[in-house]
Amino acid sequence: MSSPSRRTDRGQAAIEYAGMISLLLFVALAAIQLGVVAYTAQQAGTAARAGARAASMPEGDISAAQAANAAVSDWLTPKVEPGTCAEEVTVTVRIEIPRVLPVFDFDPAWRSVTMPCD
Repeated sequence: MSSPSRRTDRGQAAIEYAGMISLLLFVALAAIQLGVVAYTAQQAGTAARAGARAASMPEGDISAAQAANAAVSDWLTPKVEPGTCAEEVTVTVRIEIPRVLPVFDFDPAWRSVTMPCD
């Protein structure tokens, strides 16, 4: 027969386990969210470079917006602000950061690239 103190502890391990699992799940999702933020910022830079390269070519077959859209992953939608080509052209790309957890809210990732016109 078990002692009275052992009966009162019944189920405590399961409750501690459930609390710990939810904390670990939150930390894992927060780490994934940080990875998504870094990836989106990197994709914005890549899109801005591709858009500026396309805008700097006078007889290019592709526009800055098309080049920027082609340079990013399909699940990201960049907003491209192309400049006009005089001496140099500046292209700015903004991408909304997808949310993994609803508790985090981020400003859009944006990058600008300036290239000389050919």
